[in-house]
Amino acid sequence: MTTNLGLSIITLITLFISLTPTLIKSDEGIDVFLPISLNLTVLTDPFSISAASHDFGNITDENPGAVLCPSSTTEVARLLRFANGGFSYNGGSTGPAPTFKVAARGQGHSLRGQASAPGGVVVNMTCLAKAAKPAAVVISADGTYADVAAGTMWVDVLKAAVERGVSPVSWTDYLYLSVGGTLSNAGIGGQTFRHGPQISNVHELDVITGKGEMMTCSPKLNPELFYGVLGGLGQFGIITRARIALDHAPTRVKWSRILYSDFSAFKRDQERLISMTNDLGVDFLEGQLMMSNGFVDTSFFPLSDQTRVASLVNDHRIIYVLEVAKYYDRTTLPIIDQVIDMLTRTLGFAPGFMFVQDVPYYDFLNRVRNEEDKLRSLGLWEVPHPWLNIFVPGSRIIDFHDGVINGLLLNQTSTTGVTLFYPTNRNKWNNRMSTMTPDEDVFYVIGLLQSAGGSQNWQELENLNDKVIQFCENSGIKIKEYLMHYTRKEDWVKHFGPKWDDFLRKKILFDPKRLLSPGQDIFN
Repeated sequence: MTTNLGLSIITLITLFISLTPTLIKSDEGIDVFLPISLNLTVLTDPFSISAASHDFGNITDENPGAVLCPSSTTEVARLLRFANGGFSYNGGSTGPAPTFKVAARGQGHSLRGQASAPGGVVVNMTCLAKAAKPAAVVISADGTYADVAAGTMWVDVLKAAVERGVSPVSWTDYLYLSVGGTLSNAGIGGQTFRHGPQISNVHELDVITGKGEMMTCSPKLNPELFYGVLGGLGQFGIITRARIALDHAPTRVKWSRILYSDFSAFKRDQERLISMTNDLGVDFLEGQLMMSNGFVDTSFFPLSDQTRVASLVNDHRIIYVLEVAKYYDRTTLPIIDQVIDMLTRTLGFAPGFMFVQDVPYYDFLNRVRNEEDKLRSLGLWEVPHPWLNIFVPGSRIIDFHDGVINGLLLNQTSTTGVTLFYPTNRNKWNNRMSTMTPDEDVFYVIGLLQSAGGSQNWQELENLNDKVIQFCENSGIKIKEYLMHYTRKEDWVKHFGPKWDDFLRKKILFDPKRLLSPGQDIFN
């Protein structure tokens, strides 16, 4: 009865909204009404507005004027065509409407309001995924690709694919992100060194441009839009469908965490492993830092070894964790022992500190979910996350380590969160796409994934981020930020470097009125 009553109330609210013009704000601060004739499913209730006003970063709070919960891609197209200067009803008169901002939002996992549209309209892409026909994830008959609604979470792509014995090859560490969201940035993780980021594993896209045009694009069809949108920070169009490359799905994973006290050995072994392309090579590689001035999480290790691991960290102040995985199934099982033997014999880790688990493939890919559950139970998930993600040229990683890790992080009274530290191969990235990386064959992914829980002020952590950036600037280390949020045009021009003119040209071509993704602060 409660469920039916709830559905009835929602139906009534939706019907009322559909019969009532919705008031939003134009770029000039002028009232703009979305006319009933547009036939849009718009929500303006406090809950919907509040949910769209903040994100995982929990640092910004920007209220949209309305939230669109589309039941079809044509609704999104109608909204954008109207936003380009259709006809509005202001005080009963008609005429060209002032333009207003529009932002697509998936799971809201941005850090600084990048998916916000202050006063404008936020498009809830999860609604589109739920309405997708025949399904949000459709696997091709031959199992080589999946057509996926862009509002779908990657975990749901995984579930649908493994049922057919197939799987995407490139993953983010956290799977409860939308497909369109990661493809608008890059989508990186421990498989990137071998298969490239997620944007390198897309065959085709459906996109609604800033002008409201519905276009299909691929490397051969509308390639300018295709390469621009991938990693394009939502500036040229809203991705509504992605055709994702699939491969055979393994069933199990040998998952290892290997501890180092010597940075040189850690660096050498990481870079050697990402260069191996034969059958003995690993399928996943990342690295983390365990520091004595932070929380030392030993939950991965056997209970009998956890005290020993904690003591190692305290003795050395910092321990480098090489995290690797090798996938297998019944046909590839014979090679697993050879891979473990190779790692044991050739790596320069601290003797006696290599730990291996054998887990199902799905559980391995979904491993961060357990960490989320722990943090939620402690009230430490929905807190400010002033994260800093950067790409560091491989040739300068020792300077970065000495100046930032030893010089800054280890000298903090305490550190919070996880610090990621691992290399990847640039030749797995397509330079025609919008994402920027350092101009070297090998660069490092550094993630200072800090959380301001309890009494800690997030601005203190942000000040530490600023010191990291300043150190790199002063030292001439040409980093590229990832998931960045600049507020000055000169910073964006510097970030895109030689791609800036082309990025600007595509903006003029596909979103000439600069309506899309205002929260990125690129063209505001």
